[in-house]
Amino acid sequence: MTDSELRNIPPENTPLSTPLFQVSAEAHVTASPDEVYVTVSDLPRSGEWSIECSGGQWISGTPATVGAVFRGENHRPEDVVAWAPVVRGEWTTESEVVEAEPGRIFRWAIRDRAGRRQESVWSFEMRAADHGCVLVHHFWMARPTEGIRGITAHMDAAEKQRFLSDWSAKLTADITATVQRIKQVIEKN
Repeated sequence: MTDSELRNIPPENTPLSTPLFQVSAEAHVTASPDEVYVTVSDLPRSGEWSIECSGGQWISGTPATVGAVFRGENHRPEDVVAWAPVVRGEWTTESEVVEAEPGRIFRWAIRDRAGRRQESVWSFEMRAADHGCVLVHHFWMARPTEGIRGITAHMDAAEKQRFLSDWSAKLTADITATVQRIKQVIEKN
């Protein structure tokens, strides 16, 4: 994003031409798409593979179905983008399942403090491939969430650009590690 785009991030209801963040990683897993789906849609198990989510629980709805809400327990060490005022230590998030198609896609959106879905969406997609499937983990954020707005509230345009670049690199590394960990969890069973 250019400096002028950073200064003029549109209000929540205005469409953006480019997402703020869009990262993904994939891995070939020697298991069927249905087997992979059963694992990745079990969000309480996230601590087995996630860089930040250490687990959590379903708090409403039928687990792993559209509309179900998951409260994730998270941890971030002090050295992650150390110069920026990001949440460190323990914190929780709430996510709402927005798409759940066994053997194909599992997608959830992070909710704000008022319980509204934000344009901060995580997903796992599976497609059959040689002797198993390809698992793709994707993160997309159209406009800044309340958390990102809080982090960047007192930054000038150059600091915002630096933060977005550093955070995108962090997200890419996290997602890449996550798919590799999921592959290990599934293939060792």
